[in-house]
Amino acid sequence: MIANKNFNVIGAIGDIHTEEQLLKKSVDFLKSQNVDKILSVGDIVDGLGDANQCCDILRREAILTVSGNHDRWLLNNQLRDLKNATQPDSLSIASHSFLSSLPATREFPTPHGLALLCHGLGENDMVRLNPDDYGYAIQANTDLQNLIRDGKYRYVINGHTNRKMVRHFGNLTIINAGTLKPGHEQGFVVINFVEQFVQFYKFLEDSAIEAAETVSLIDCL
Repeated sequence: MIANKNFNVIGAIGDIHTEEQLLKKSVDFLKSQNVDKILSVGDIVDGLGDANQCCDILRREAILTVSGNHDRWLLNNQLRDLKNATQPDSLSIASHSFLSSLPATREFPTPHGLALLCHGLGENDMVRLNPDDYGYAIQANTDLQNLIRDGKYRYVINGHTNRKMVRHFGNLTIINAGTLKPGHEQGFVVINFVEQFVQFYKFLEDSAIEAAETVSLIDCL
């Protein structure tokens, strides 16, 4: 557990992929919103930007962060022939230490129940849940079904797919914070657990920040 008292309003940053400039803009904006805490779903490395600067920002600003599959691959020196892969010898000692310290999951309390921060789903940083998964894709998603059945968490904040999302499965709500990665709708979220909504923000072409859609945390179906 990362807090003894409820987090009422948080900022959540999706997959970073070395986008240090957008990461800084996201953090600065979220700090201006007086959120209780800023969270990151991992995948800090593997991209066109500077992984060391991203680690420095996350560490300096005390962003609650979990490890993503790309971070794990880098530490294990796996798949370094991926396009725009961060190479192990490019990491500073401080960045390597920071990445090595990241857990796969973190828990924190909210006014309506326990929340889980992770990259994929739970301990599995490779499992995907897409906005358009239905039917068999949901039934066959063992990690999702385990989370639903166990009933421990009211919310899961994750990433991995680079697709922003709010989905309800009974008493479990899953919020995907999206990504800062180019080629996707780059942005981040503010989650208000008291007033029960998620406010998505997006970056425009000049990197200005604009409010996008607001999605209820209450399943109205």
